[in-house]
Amino acid sequence: MTAALLRPRAEADLVENTRHFRTVGGDLLGERFFTAALAALRKIERAPGIGSPRIGDLCGVPGLRSWPFKGFSVRWYYLITDDHLDVVRLLADTQDLIALLQ
Repeated sequence: MTAALLRPRAEADLVENTRHFRTVGGDLLGERFFTAALAALRKIERAPGIGSPRIGDLCGVPGLRSWPFKGFSVRWYYLITDDHLDVVRLLADTQDLIALLQ
């Protein structure tokens, strides 16, 4: 298993998205989102190569991968390093991903 280390911006994304879902759908939705986000991270830790490299190719960021999680239109963006997963962002699919990731 490869440990996922969240960059400060990825941590802030997690907090902001959790607050958003909590505001629009109540505490249960916020909790469901947070739980799904952490479950997705655990899945990536167990199998880092499962994420799609397509966004990295489009952005010109070698090795950048993305992984969605069930029930929400968001994705983790990460790089695989020798000793950990470098989790860069947690972004909604509707955001201008290329501009945000460059």
